[in-house]
Amino acid sequence: MAESDPTPILHSDAPDKASKRGAKRDSLFLLTTLLDEAGQPLGKARVRNLSETGLMADCDSHLRDGDRLVVRLRGVGDVAGRVTWVRGDRIGMAFDGSIDPRAARKPVGARSAESGPPFLRKLVRKATPTP
Repeated sequence: MAESDPTPILHSDAPDKASKRGAKRDSLFLLTTLLDEAGQPLGKARVRNLSETGLMADCDSHLRDGDRLVVRLRGVGDVAGRVTWVRGDRIGMAFDGSIDPRAARKPVGARSAESGPPFLRKLVRKATPTP
């Protein structure tokens, strides 16, 4: 198993090292599914960091540096890419194209203000007539 880079691709580096990777990383915890290029499930992964160009994740799959895969990201969809490093149960993945990582943080499903729990609903005050 070859390890091309000992530094996770989405690790928060110092500003002088950030230019090496080029994309701002966003820490989050997102459960996702890994697929091979044919669409066959490879298992689940926990995305720890996400950027426009890649991710770092914990996974149970036995992946190797250079493996091609697709990751199913909530709010983004299926994203193809290549494993760039493996460290135990953690992997780094470079996407084939850019994504909007903020889309993965958006709430899933359309929910109206009235459908949520009472403490999250907007309070509407009715004007009371003054005597």
